[in-house]
Amino acid sequence: MIRRVAALCFNRSFISKSSLIPPLVSPYSNPSPKIGGYNGYASQTSSVEIPESTPYRENDEYADVDWDNLGFGLMPTDYMYVNKCGVGHHFGHGQLNPYGNIHLSPSAAVLNYGQGLFEGTKAYRKQNGQLLLFRPEQNALRMKSGAERMCMESPSVDQFVNALKQTALANKRWVPPPGKGSLYLRPLLIGSGAVLGLAPAPEYTFLIYASPVRNYFKEGSAPLNLYVEENFDRASRRGTGSVKTISNYAPVLMAQLRAKKNGFSDVLYLDSATKKNLEEVSSCNIFIAKGKYISTPATNGTILAGITRKSVIELARDHGYEVEERAVAVDELKEADEVFCTGTAVGVAPVGTITYQNTRMEYKTGSGSICQELYNTLLGIQTGAIEDKKGWIIEID
Repeated sequence: MIRRVAALCFNRSFISKSSLIPPLVSPYSNPSPKIGGYNGYASQTSSVEIPESTPYRENDEYADVDWDNLGFGLMPTDYMYVNKCGVGHHFGHGQLNPYGNIHLSPSAAVLNYGQGLFEGTKAYRKQNGQLLLFRPEQNALRMKSGAERMCMESPSVDQFVNALKQTALANKRWVPPPGKGSLYLRPLLIGSGAVLGLAPAPEYTFLIYASPVRNYFKEGSAPLNLYVEENFDRASRRGTGSVKTISNYAPVLMAQLRAKKNGFSDVLYLDSATKKNLEEVSSCNIFIAKGKYISTPATNGTILAGITRKSVIELARDHGYEVEERAVAVDELKEADEVFCTGTAVGVAPVGTITYQNTRMEYKTGSGSICQELYNTLLGIQTGAIEDKKGWIIEID
């Protein structure tokens, strides 16, 4: 795969490197009361209020990428957004910097005590070149909720959404052509301040980086093969299973790697208390379907409230399905017609088989399936092919 030489080597039509980074603003200053183009949560076309130093060109060419063979791996783009604030203060004005490493103290709270959160969302390109964001305010609200749980300062909803817009526009040439993928945007909130004893960090950094991506699983759009894990738990009651904290993810690696070594796509976890109810897959939510009835585990504190999950529930009800959020017994897998996963990275992904206690169960996939119907509708809205009547899309240019 070929790409242009590094973020610091710019096309000659870019402004000079010295003008890329605006003068430093105190991290403790008050944020601007005007966040361009974002006035609540309704769908709209917006022109983002971007600093003059933003390296954005309206008619930017595509990056030199083999879009037809794009996977889900890190491909560094040109710019990332960075903002800092001290404990007890509010985030001020952030800035776009060339993509690169960040400086952290070895005693940063995120490194020593895992005080960090992340989000994931995507920017899509319409046929006319305009960029679309899908429900970014939901990511912002989830980060704020997670920050409260983790004793962290967090950006406002407007700051979060405007930062996403800036990052997407600055990296516009990395947004794949329509139908070729999307630009994955990864907001991070980390305890960057130094601590020795266990305590909240004295400083926090909010940053966003981006990478063009396509299918999350190596199977591409092919049905997934899941393994029900009984020896490891993903989350426990009264823990942080419902929070998108970084500390939730490394613990799933052992079970996930073992499953993949045995030919499975991923792991499906059970509740830690009884081992009788479904929870979620390593990085996505799970649904089962029987006739016109769809069920998904309720977000009762151990399950992440996925934004794609929330959207699919609403779309399924619009399509005439009865959707229940409840405890879903693992034994119900034996009677299900379909199983599918939802998440920002995976979209709506069909499950072809699930193996539980040495029994392999198969499910309907492909044309005519509920999964395919919901996938087509969701992706159509996200990419602008289907009219957004729900106020989910923010158009930016």
